[in-house]
Amino acid sequence: MSEDPYRVLGVRKEASQEEIQKAYRKLAKKLHPDLNPGNKHAEEQFKAASAAYDLLSDPEKRARFDRGEIDAEGHERPRQRYYRDFAGAGAGEHPYATAEGFSDFSDEGDLFSSIFGRGGRFNLRMRGQDAHYRLPVEFLEAVNGAVRRVTLADGATVDVTVPPGARDGQVLRLTGKGSAGVGGGPPGDAFIEITVKPHPIFTRKGDDIHLELPISLTEAVKGGKISVPTPGGPVTMRVPKGSNSGTVLRLRGKGVPRANGTRGDEYVRLKIVLPDKPDPELERFVQGWAAGKSHNPRRGMGEWNARF
Repeated sequence: MSEDPYRVLGVRKEASQEEIQKAYRKLAKKLHPDLNPGNKHAEEQFKAASAAYDLLSDPEKRARFDRGEIDAEGHERPRQRYYRDFAGAGAGEHPYATAEGFSDFSDEGDLFSSIFGRGGRFNLRMRGQDAHYRLPVEFLEAVNGAVRRVTLADGATVDVTVPPGARDGQVLRLTGKGSAGVGGGPPGDAFIEITVKPHPIFTRKGDDIHLELPISLTEAVKGGKISVPTPGGPVTMRVPKGSNSGTVLRLRGKGVPRANGTRGDEYVRLKIVLPDKPDPELERFVQGWAAGKSHNPRRGMGEWNARF
């Protein structure tokens, strides 16, 4: 008999669906076989947590479990028998002692005949439970697509195709890769939740990519062509003369691929970076630069600027 799913996930029976999801995700991050290679105890705990979440994340299954209609594995519980059910039975008789004890179900029609075969033989056929997994992927794998190998609860491995443009939290479905069915029933499915790792220089907003790009003072003043990284590889971009820090340039079609074949854009925010060490030549130039002395870059700040 499986353990109480509420106890497995460490939540109260009155927990909300959001609390149940958070509890499962916390356990999955700790116990997933990919993060605990060779740890059989963690693997068993992960299986138990996945089975508990499969039951409690489904409102209908959860309600039936709370009412005692199904057990922690999702199997039907025997109907509770009361004294009146035995009234009239002869001494030593029990309505379930022989095959005839099931005839009251199977004779009523097809409703129970799929569960109890003619003649009273138990013939329950149920679909297997769904399994839930978390798949961490690199930022560029999510943008460009990739194939990753996932270890299932039964120890088998399967190659999962991460589609180009996959989003954080997106769920992929693997049909028939869940738990085996009961009584010849079909297997459940496996649901793979994608978790996208952050990137050191790229950020994603919708289907667009954003990047802060350092440029030299010379590149800012004179302009020119520079190499810019994109998820698909470096490209050449022209920086206009006199560009300031904060200037945003757009690279069309260099963002995240979409299902319709188009792509988002990449937005490049320029950031002027001076040399790490002071440059005497640059200091002499600025000292003798008359226009620079009269230029006030804070003039547009109004009264606020006058206070400082």
